[in-house]
Amino acid sequence: MQKQLSYQVICKIFTRFQNNEPEPKGELNHVNAYTLIVAVALSAQATDKGVNKATAALFKIVDTPQKMLDLGEESLIEHIKTIGLYKTKARNVMKMAHLLVDEFGGEVPNSRAALVSLPGVGRKTANVVLNMWWQQPAQAVDTHIFRIGNRVGIAPGKTVDHVERAIEDNVPADFQLHAHHWLILHGRYICMARKPKCKACIIRDLCLFEEKNL
Repeated sequence: MQKQLSYQVICKIFTRFQNNEPEPKGELNHVNAYTLIVAVALSAQATDKGVNKATAALFKIVDTPQKMLDLGEESLIEHIKTIGLYKTKARNVMKMAHLLVDEFGGEVPNSRAALVSLPGVGRKTANVVLNMWWQQPAQAVDTHIFRIGNRVGIAPGKTVDHVERAIEDNVPADFQLHAHHWLILHGRYICMARKPKCKACIIRDLCLFEEKNL
């Protein structure tokens, strides 16, 4: 397992991230908490760009669980059929809409336990919604963050849960709110899996990755 960076170095890393992008934003298009949770659920094993393309027309007519139920599963499938696993995702989105209407008064709950009780919503999806909509310092660990946490030495761990806990434990509180977006964007555009752009990396002198492309 990769070594753990010191508190002082982690502070320097996130200070640079903050100076470079003070207010990082998620790239999934949405208009409210409901469209956000649908978009995040649809994004599993798909790109944000692909989800945004599929939901562009959908979210113009559907922005509540009841409107999703009124739309119906077959019509939903027509909107999202360009996304991987679209049939399973459509089924889960409809089940989620039913549960939100029946159990939560048509509103998206803002506790992690309630969110993960919804069909198609796991811990990562719940954390994205908590962070992006309710501004909670929740850490949604995807493949990018798992890679960065271990490769750079910010938050090493053998599982996504370990990395999530390591971010919570090691990243200073001042940076917790935006930490997951800084790390996702860094992994998506700079520190890619196969060919990291180390020459363009603003933290390359602080990173523990031994195979830098310099």
